[in-house]
Amino acid sequence: MGIELSLVAFVGGAVVSLATSWVLISRLERVGERFRLSEALLGLVAALAADTPEITTAVTALAHHQRAVGAGVVIGSNIFNLAALLGLGTVVAGRLRLHRKVVVLGGAVALWVAIVCLATVVGLVDSAVGLVLVLAVLVPYVVVLGAHHTVLPRLPLPHRWRTWIASAVNEEELELVIAIRPQRGSPRDVLVAAAALVVVIFASVTMERGASALGQHYVVAAVVVGGLVLAAVTSLPNAVAAVYLAAKGRGAAVLSTALNSNTLNVTAGLLIPAAVIGLARPSSQAVLIAGWFVGLTALTLVLAYADRGLRRWAGWLIIAGYAAFVAALLAAS
Repeated sequence: MGIELSLVAFVGGAVVSLATSWVLISRLERVGERFRLSEALLGLVAALAADTPEITTAVTALAHHQRAVGAGVVIGSNIFNLAALLGLGTVVAGRLRLHRKVVVLGGAVALWVAIVCLATVVGLVDSAVGLVLVLAVLVPYVVVLGAHHTVLPRLPLPHRWRTWIASAVNEEELELVIAIRPQRGSPRDVLVAAAALVVVIFASVTMERGASALGQHYVVAAVVVGGLVLAAVTSLPNAVAAVYLAAKGRGAAVLSTALNSNTLNVTAGLLIPAAVIGLARPSSQAVLIAGWFVGLTALTLVLAYADRGLRRWAGWLIIAGYAAFVAALLAAS
């Protein structure tokens, strides 16, 4: 692929992928509403749809044996999400108010996934084992979000625990019902969503191929192409949506978008394909990215819990953490 064609493929693929992802998100939300999904599950559906460019780009890179790019896209996107969704969102809003129960419930799952991601990348556990460890927590979490009114009473948990979980889910849904409740979908929305998904996948594959070719031409490290360039570009839909919600004061919706997006990225974009294809051997850059992901996730959750939300100074601190990550990754490459 020539340099001019590679540039056109990257820019054109990025524009088409990001523009079409908005159509995909809105239509899938309507389909979810048609099936009467809870607000929390609608949030997961929206996060998964917005993550389609990242996931497709990462899977494409892994399938072409560019495993440093694939892992970089997923984990780099997650670090960018923390900075752009929560950091920038807080700076724009001035303050994101959060219930501690919401922070603990969503944060525990997100931090566990980040830790398993690090363990998998450094080779402490096999990709398949890492996937099982993540699903062991993610599946019950999704079930509770989707049907906590009927599922929780049947769980063999102390009454106090069941009450606490129900309260945490309810507090999150109080904001999500305002933030994302769409109109009821129709069969036409299913067809439009399917068509949009095909376009997003094709455009994301084209974008990844173009970016990889440009990186090779200009001798840019694969982990930089994936962890910085593709990671930031593919995360833009989530970032724009989160800043909008933050400006409206929907702190729980912003937190849910960021954490759920990161969790789905790792699960669908890294662990599932890696369990089939495999990951590259651990490298210092990959360990750096995965370690930074865990550290910035933990820092963000500690700040959010301690202050019952995030203030502007905390938003700047998270953004500074991302800037330090960029500098460290470039220095290590």
